[in-house]
Amino acid sequence: MKKVVVAMSGGVDSSVSALILKKSGYEVIGMFMNYWNHLLLNNHCSLNQDGLDAMLIANQLNIPFHVLEMRNEYKKYVLNYMFYGYKIGYTPNPDILCNKKIKFHLFLKKAISLGADFIATGHYVKKKIITKNNKKIYSLLIGKDGNKDQSYFLCQLTQNQIKKTIFPLGSLTKKEVRSIAKKNGLSNAYKKESQGLCFLGKIQLSDFLSKKIPRKKGEIIYISSHSEIYKKENKTFSSKVEELLFLSKKKDYKKSNGSIIGSHEGAHFFTKGQRKGISLGGYKKALFVIDTDVKKNIVYTGMGNNHPGLYRKHLFIREDEIHWIRKDLMLSNGKYMDVFCRIRYRQPLQRSRLYKIKNGLLIEFEYMQRAITEGQFAAWYFNEELIGSGIIS
Repeated sequence: MKKVVVAMSGGVDSSVSALILKKSGYEVIGMFMNYWNHLLLNNHCSLNQDGLDAMLIANQLNIPFHVLEMRNEYKKYVLNYMFYGYKIGYTPNPDILCNKKIKFHLFLKKAISLGADFIATGHYVKKKIITKNNKKIYSLLIGKDGNKDQSYFLCQLTQNQIKKTIFPLGSLTKKEVRSIAKKNGLSNAYKKESQGLCFLGKIQLSDFLSKKIPRKKGEIIYISSHSEIYKKENKTFSSKVEELLFLSKKKDYKKSNGSIIGSHEGAHFFTKGQRKGISLGGYKKALFVIDTDVKKNIVYTGMGNNHPGLYRKHLFIREDEIHWIRKDLMLSNGKYMDVFCRIRYRQPLQRSRLYKIKNGLLIEFEYMQRAITEGQFAAWYFNEELIGSGIIS
């Protein structure tokens, strides 16, 4: 009998995953990862209740249950990554790093040490095994429930991590999962979905970040949609790559003729496309953050959701930030590939082209993209298969 350790969060998804695997004949062990730190989170987190719910479900299913202490590891690999990212002006994605460093690395190692053949999670994603040149390749596919597909959050996984993981919910919808939970009398069948950051819950991000990044008063500058900075320059390029590199660069708003319209408590607390937190009225349309300068502590804003500062068609990923799930599909320098991309969770897949150059990867989208943000992940797909990702520079 194959042994599988299920990452039980206390939610209905991981609970139904454990149920399905037990009914399928696996020897199932439930494990709850404890990240909770009351000194850091000020009791905003629901992990105490989540741990209790996970234990109750394990008891219902009559499976062994363990609690894995991960507070130090979570702080080292996820929280510190978050603080550093915001400090340098990036908008990091802790959920993706949590999967990469914690769930599918440290948790997997612990499960293997317990004699497990696999781990399992409640992610809505499909796994497929294909054979190429007499070698098995493990692929990740978009889940059946398009509204719940979580492949984006798994964009940094490796072949070995996918090989060792079972995703029982890939061919189910959320409605079907709820129905299974109700039919089998699971105590959390009606539990609401968790919201907010990975294992932090729904928190006020600026308050959380201010624990490590001091608040500091700075200027809010307004950039007109008719600013000279948006006028096309009559530049000539020696190659397509040179043109794409130019187009993928951020606008230099220091050269704009923007006007100071207010103040803020720290540019680190703002991200591109953000509307809330600017708190300035008197404009015909809402103001949005179009960029930040954390060194000079400036937040640049523009009026209206169609402001040109919010949109770009190109982005760049540094060589050391490129990750291929399907290494057999890696691009060599000078080559390109037509794919579908997304730059945030639940974004519809966008037609795009990857260009591999010596020092990184360029992505050109078919259409303008709103709020391409440094520090976030771009993930690329062949049809419904996730094949790679990278951090936007």
